[in-house]
Amino acid sequence: MEIGKKLREARTTSGLTQEKVAELIQVSRQTISNWENEKSYPDIVSVIKLSSLYAISLDELLKGDKKMIEHLEESTNIVSSNKKLIGAILANIIFLAILIAFYGIIPDNRYFLAGIFTLAVVSASILLYQIIRKL
Repeated sequence: MEIGKKLREARTTSGLTQEKVAELIQVSRQTISNWENEKSYPDIVSVIKLSSLYAISLDELLKGDKKMIEHLEESTNIVSSNKKLIGAILANIIFLAILIAFYGIIPDNRYFLAGIFTLAVVSASILLYQIIRKL
């Protein structure tokens, strides 16, 4: 059975309206309708809230719905890649700080300063490209 049908069935069995469920898990009524009609899928946090609200195990709620499992896998991959992007940004900042510190040790070397500036522009451009690609 698809998750939309399971959600609708669980909601009606619990005696709740779409409005009440939406209020309890802090989404719009239209969102609940879209989930039940499978126009969209809930994120993992909402699935956990619904599971708790309807007193249904996550296994029972998700089992057998391949589209929903794919949606959740994709959502978790996004979170993981965002963590990697933040790590890359921090590594870039640390690397540039180290290069600037070395510039203080090496007096009057304009080529080194130009290299630092070039690396900063290139690395910032690559990170900006990755951020834009995620949007």
